[in-house]
Amino acid sequence: MTIDDRQNASEEDLAVEHAAERLAERYPQVPRERIDELVEKHHEEFDGAPVRDFVPVLIEHDVKQELNAEKRAD
Repeated sequence: MTIDDRQNASEEDLAVEHAAERLAERYPQVPRERIDELVEKHHEEFDGAPVRDFVPVLIEHDVKQELNAEKRAD
């Protein structure tokens, strides 16, 4: 892993954390631990993806879909 790769990974991790914070604000009824669990699950789905630019946005989208589906199922 190069220095650029590590820097990009750090930037991605920060963007993913910001996405988790936005999700926690949008879904205050959902425990933060549950949001973090879903974010981690969806982040793992992108392991090995060669293009990483939109990973945080895609994670946020996928978690929103899952939380909305859970809400509809209740």
